[in-house]
Amino acid sequence: MPSVRPESLKDHGREQRTFGLRVLIAGAGAVALTLVVVARLITLQVVHYDHYDEQATGNRIRIEPLAPTRGLIFDRNGILLAENLPAYQLELVPEQVSDIDGTLVRLIKRDLLNAQEQDRFQQALRRVGRRFEPVPLRYRLDDTALARFSVRRQEFPGVDIRPRLARHYPMGATAVHVVGYVGSLSANDIDERNERNYAGTTHIGKSGIELAYEDQLHGTVGYRQVLINAQGRALETVDQVPPAPDMDLYLTLDVRLQSAAEAALANRRGAVVALDPRNGDVLALASTPGFDPNPFGAGLSTRQYQALINNPDNPMFNRALQGQYSPGSTVKPILGLAALHFDTRTPSDHMFCPGHFSLPNNDHRYRDWKREGHGKVNLAQSIEQSCDVYFYQLALDLGIDRLHDFASQFSFGATTGIDIRGERGGLLPSREWKRRRFKRAANQVWFPGETVITGIGQGFWLATPLQLAHATGVIAMRGEKHAPRLLDAVRDPLKGDIVAEPRAAARQIEVDDPAHWETIVSSMRDVIYGAQGTARQVGAQRPYTVAGKTGTVQVFTVAQDEEYEADKVDESLRDHGWFVAFAPVDEPRVALAVLVENGGGGSASAAPVASKVLDTFFDFSPRTVAQRTDGAP
Repeated sequence: MPSVRPESLKDHGREQRTFGLRVLIAGAGAVALTLVVVARLITLQVVHYDHYDEQATGNRIRIEPLAPTRGLIFDRNGILLAENLPAYQLELVPEQVSDIDGTLVRLIKRDLLNAQEQDRFQQALRRVGRRFEPVPLRYRLDDTALARFSVRRQEFPGVDIRPRLARHYPMGATAVHVVGYVGSLSANDIDERNERNYAGTTHIGKSGIELAYEDQLHGTVGYRQVLINAQGRALETVDQVPPAPDMDLYLTLDVRLQSAAEAALANRRGAVVALDPRNGDVLALASTPGFDPNPFGAGLSTRQYQALINNPDNPMFNRALQGQYSPGSTVKPILGLAALHFDTRTPSDHMFCPGHFSLPNNDHRYRDWKREGHGKVNLAQSIEQSCDVYFYQLALDLGIDRLHDFASQFSFGATTGIDIRGERGGLLPSREWKRRRFKRAANQVWFPGETVITGIGQGFWLATPLQLAHATGVIAMRGEKHAPRLLDAVRDPLKGDIVAEPRAAARQIEVDDPAHWETIVSSMRDVIYGAQGTARQVGAQRPYTVAGKTGTVQVFTVAQDEEYEADKVDESLRDHGWFVAFAPVDEPRVALAVLVENGGGGSASAAPVASKVLDTFFDFSPRTVAQRTDGAP
């Protein structure tokens, strides 16, 4: 049998094809793997560079913000109104928690977190720009919560307790509408502020002085560089820039007077504003009922907040600045001054008051509060006795245009310019205002009857207690007008230097004869000391002299053939009571306005409140004084 050579058994073509295919597959695999590596490098080095760079840096040195210490708030006598106390805060560091939602659920089960607070936490989490920054879960832990978390700390990696300074108001609800309160920082708050300066800050001013002077109170954020281990625990501080505390604030407020005002209004809805007419310093600005601001800093629950805003007495509403009410007879002195200025009346002019008033060729009767009338009265007597009929005719003779222009000089229809937010300007009606307001209605023409009712401070006219206190102060100073203010001075907490806030220049309301001021002041004095004055109890047995004016405002209209009987109507429909005053008469040091919602006549409801405030101001302890009950406005 012939032999066969091994070479003849090889298929060189197939071997070459097989080899080529293998090389192609290997090359393609190498290219694919190279592309995967390149893509991953691009992802790491380009797409997610900032994240991994921050994470890598965080494995060695972390920059942590240091929140500044919030400035303190004092009253004019150095009584502390807002301070900072040590507190423990439960915080979560997002980058150290793999399952945030699961962690929250476990915290809720352990009663360490309120389920209603999850939304607030999620908002705070979205606001945090860097995942190594701690996000507060619960602001103030009590001893029970501290102990409960401490024994289970190992169950919650990335969650820890940190000591912080928490805002505290030692006076509680006293002056809450002035001082305001702080609350947790929101996205809207950040939009209005320098975000970098609020790193590490959890709270911000929400109302009152806390909001108005947030920039002065907050301070400047600091930073520290911390060496940390792989678990994120701080090992040591490498470098530190300490935060700079901002200014402490001294207010014009006198807490002693403020407390007296709130106590006098206890269990009633109302407001008291007392100011120094010589410079505009606000001595008391009370609105009742109030509320305790401390829970806001601790983290108010949804249930607690709903209870506040749904309270029918509306305790969060600042009646002193935002409550708009018809001023009633309290503006009669201003209208009387306008009549003297425009020569519409002289002090000796008299008219007869039969107890009602009618326009020519009109049988509608505008009633006086005194059904039988006041008889023959002049300007001073009409203010002393609060004669409505006299001012119906006076307003008609003045005309709405002159009435509006003169009263506007006292800041009616505009804000007074007080240095906290939320003030409303009330409404001083005019022809132009009515045309704008009712431009599409048939009744946009100004009618004489609207002028008549404006003459006793009703109709469209609306004013705030602050506006009336301010206007009363202008009368007390015989036309010298100072803008109300609450900030008196600031103190540098590091140097201890106290710097007084500059005062705005005073303005003067001019009348054609300065003696007109004395005529009006004298008539307001007679309201207190005159034989038929409507507020005689205010001055009785007092060592100081007072000038004032009562006012009663109808909440609903009574038909001409009906009598108003307070005990037969719902409490919410009863008259509002007003009283404005200043003292001493010749050298005024305090001017005030008192409002008692649904309290009835001003002489019976508001004047006694003013007496208590004035007694406190002058350190006087009165004996029992009989009060008027004759229904005078």
